[in-house]
Order: sequence, then structure tokens, then C-alpha cells
Amino acid sequence: MADVIIWHNPNCSTSRHAVEAAAELDIPVDERRYMLVAQRPTRDDILELLAILEDPATDLVRRDATFAKLGLSDADVDTPAKVADVLAAHGQLLQRPVIVADGRAIIGRPKDRVAPFLEAARG
Repeated sequence: MADVIIWHNPNCSTSRHAVEAAAELDIPVDERRYMLVAQRPTRDDILELLAILEDPATDLVRRDATFAKLGLSDADVDTPAKVADVLAAHGQLLQRPVIVADGRAIIGRPKDRVAPFLEAARG
């Protein structure tokens, strides 16, 4: 198993950028394609991620048309527990990519955050 995990949506250019950056740095990664039912994170998975995420928990939730269509508001994702509840129920709202390495995690947005994080993980 690789030391770096990328929660990845191959349909997202920013997510693809993270995978490509790892390849350019010759860093093996495990891609967690969270949109696939078999790889969808559970509430516990999300809480574990939030415990090491260097970004605010609420940033893990995409505020897009689906968020609005579901009738969600910022108040629905203002604590880690609420974020975990929403993302466990609506995995498509997970902000991507998420890069996990060495007991730390970041959201790979903007793209220029990815390479420095991966390089630090490589040591």
C-alpha cells in the first residue's frame, strides 16, 4: 500500500492534477475513488479524515448546485459531526481532491498546495 492516499474523482480536473503531480514526483498513491459505492467513505471514515485535516472541517463540503438543491446551508455543515453526517449521506458533496499522508491531510485546492504537501510527505 502506498503511503499517500488521494480521495479522487477522475471527472474533476483539480483531482486529476493531484494524481498527476504525485506521478511527476514519482510518489505512489492509493486512489480512493469516493464516488464509487465500494469506496464511498462512511461517517467514521470522514470523522477520521477530519481529525487530521489541516483545513477547516466545513471546507470539505462543496457548496455547489447540489448543495443548494438539497436545501443545505452553512449551518448544516458548521461542525465536524454535521460535516460527517452530510458527506456520509451525500458523498458527491465531498470537496476534492483530498490528499492524506503522514497522519496529515489537506484539500488540494488551490492546485499549488498539492506538490509542496506531497514533497513534504516524501521527506
